Amino acid sequence: MITSDALAARLVGLADIGVRADGVCRLAWSEEDAATRAWFEEQAGGAGLRVARDPAGNLWACPEADPPWWGIGSHLDSVRGGGRFDGPLGVACGFAIADGVPRPVAVLSFADEEGARFNTPTFGSKALSGRLDLPGVLDRPDDAGVRLGDAMREAGVDPDGIGEAPPWLGRLSGFIEIHIDQTTELAGASEPVGVVTSLAARTRLQAHLYGRADHAGTTPRSERRDALSAAARLIVAAEEIARAHPTLTVTTSRIIAQPNAPTTIAAEVRLWIDARAPSFAAIDAWRSHLDERLRELEACSGVEIDVSVASRSDAREFSPELRRKLIRATEDVLGHAAPELVCFAGHDAGVLAERVPAAMLLVRNPTGISHSPAETVELEDAAIAAQVVARAVEAT
Repeated sequence: MITSDALAARLVGLADIGVRADGVCRLAWSEEDAATRAWFEEQAGGAGLRVARDPAGNLWACPEADPPWWGIGSHLDSVRGGGRFDGPLGVACGFAIADGVPRPVAVLSFADEEGARFNTPTFGSKALSGRLDLPGVLDRPDDAGVRLGDAMREAGVDPDGIGEAPPWLGRLSGFIEIHIDQTTELAGASEPVGVVTSLAARTRLQAHLYGRADHAGTTPRSERRDALSAAARLIVAAEEIARAHPTLTVTTSRIIAQPNAPTTIAAEVRLWIDARAPSFAAIDAWRSHLDERLRELEACSGVEIDVSVASRSDAREFSPELRRKLIRATEDVLGHAAPELVCFAGHDAGVLAERVPAAMLLVRNPTGISHSPAETVELEDAAIAAQVVARAVEAT
């Protein structure tokens, strides 16, 4: 029986890695990210699994039996100021399941799932699926100007070998990810777990606005090319246009201004806009109207605006057969079928679902808060999720 105490004992080893007053910070290819590998290796050893690292930097804890195996896991990297459970909960549950079922199970921790450092979400699973934009993605810089390829090399992964990652996917019969619910949907339904039917379509735009630095007090309005003022109007326009699409969520998630001085008109701004919907129909319609507004904004502000697609992920349906097995397993564990829901977050399981049978189980989050130190989950609920997945794997 997988218990909450057993999961707590597994997670305690991560408590001091990248945990700060403002939340968890374990960015990909960083020292904190590397420190989680020692925890992963310790967990693998306790479960009788051997650790391997594929050419994209994904960590595998492999059984001694010949592949293919069932894979269970998630990720160990975080956003800046993140929570304790987004990712690690799924990896810890994976080890608990692998340690308790007779069927050979591999536990995976995907590299750079969050994409917080280089704007490369689900990097490791995309590499396994052959979906990375190579070699271009390796030139993406972080805030300090470090290239992704250089950061990987420093972390012991040869970026020139990423193209050799996809054959590793043949080691899996299928994959199941356990993850904290990032909404209040399960909490509102008083359900400890939910089965994900599909992931929403999503895109992330990067906007670069070029104005001109000038004195904040002496420059007449008619002579200003204020990049930050134009950025503010762009952010508001993105929100206003989204109101026409009830299923669409739009978030301006990050903004960087230069020279960022209190008495200087901003010369340059970079910002990122995230858009998600059940399908790309709403996203593409929103983008078309946003482009029209951009041209108007350029004309009235004198600011040049370049917008590019930083990432784009199609809506992804999970394996109907695996979903049925998970539902049957919830009936055994809970006494009734767990609810099914659409997830608006991106996950490695959704990337793998294009190539192998995959599924997801969400664990109730009482507050619905995620990507924040306020993120929380009851480990009793997580133990139920692990028991459900263990039953489903045994039934395959």
